[in-house]
Amino acid sequence: MASMAQRDDIAHLDLAALRILHYPDPRLQQPAKTVQTVDAALGALVERMFELMAAARGVGLAAPQVGLPLRVFVACPTGEPADRRAYVNPTLLERDGQMEEEEGCLSVPGVTSHIKRFSRVTLGATDLAGQRFQQSGQGLLARIFQHETDHLDGRLIVDRMGSLARLAHRRALRDLRKQFDENR
Repeated sequence: MASMAQRDDIAHLDLAALRILHYPDPRLQQPAKTVQTVDAALGALVERMFELMAAARGVGLAAPQVGLPLRVFVACPTGEPADRRAYVNPTLLERDGQMEEEEGCLSVPGVTSHIKRFSRVTLGATDLAGQRFQQSGQGLLARIFQHETDHLDGRLIVDRMGSLARLAHRRALRDLRKQFDENR
């Protein structure tokens, strides 16, 4: 059972105030905590995350990206409402194959890089009804699973970029750092 403090943190959030955090906000690099209770407050948070993700034209968004250190992410690889899904306390169970493709991140706007990922993965998670499930994905869905799980572990695409990619994006990363410092 969750402590009252954890439930109150979610239940008393001003969801309308949530925004997508940008690099180098230190909250993006903190590992997320296991969600103890799947309830209406978590469902409301997930709905707000879907709104933010869609407004930013993304295909996935993790709770740490909105400043909440919870092991939750949402995904919608096609942009179709029927394909929206929430993943609570996800874990990568199986990994196979390799792919390297261009990848971006809503928390690192303007930066894309070729990132190596597994081409097929199986993810175990809990849904918003509190039921455990497994889902396998390949291609884009496998990439989303791995990218969002990285966020839950406090890892960004900047951490996966090679030195040449970092060098190529040094100006954009510097600008993001400057903007973050100015907005503190």
